[in-house]
Amino acid sequence: MEVALESSIEDPLRNFVRVLEKRDGTVLRLQQYGSGGVGCVVWDAAIVLSKYLETPGFSGDGAHVLSRRSVLELGSGTGAVGLMAATLGADVVVTDLDELQDLLKMNINMNKHLVTGSVQAKSLEPLLKTLKDLCGSETCIICCYEQRTMGKNPEIEKKYFELLQLDFDFEKIPLEKHDEEYRSEDIHILYIRKKKIGKYIPGSIL
Repeated sequence: MEVALESSIEDPLRNFVRVLEKRDGTVLRLQQYGSGGVGCVVWDAAIVLSKYLETPGFSGDGAHVLSRRSVLELGSGTGAVGLMAATLGADVVVTDLDELQDLLKMNINMNKHLVTGSVQAKSLEPLLKTLKDLCGSETCIICCYEQRTMGKNPEIEKKYFELLQLDFDFEKIPLEKHDEEYRSEDIHILYIRKKKIGKYIPGSIL
């Protein structure tokens, strides 16, 4: 998986740009910081999910499936996935912690000429609470993450999904449905939907 890096002329030690080419030949330019938290760089999982949104299997025939749809990206970091969705016609809100708002807004501004829907940046509550508060019966969450085996990562991942499955069902997207080039066996894409609560009817079991 190779995505071009472009050094910042103004301050090469502080920031740099990751370039992501779309299928139509246009290019997303994603500003990153050379130091800071995990949200300051474009992770491979963000590239995999961004490219998945362009695959024929996801985009559908005719107008793109995301066109005029409302999309909320949680834990956006640099905003790569949300910006890709916005270039495909979605109306997007990218969200992360307060300290990442300037980076998100910078990347929105750098790529606004490619946006065919809309995109704005906001700060939001912790992840699990946000998912439960905002998801309705028809909401589909698309989650992409890189499975890690070092340190406390497996324990944290296990606990997160245990808590999540109390309220949500998962569907794993097979690797062969990912983008032909931008895929990896340790990066997973999930569709997550809120569990349907059956209506109680006296004398029946649901």
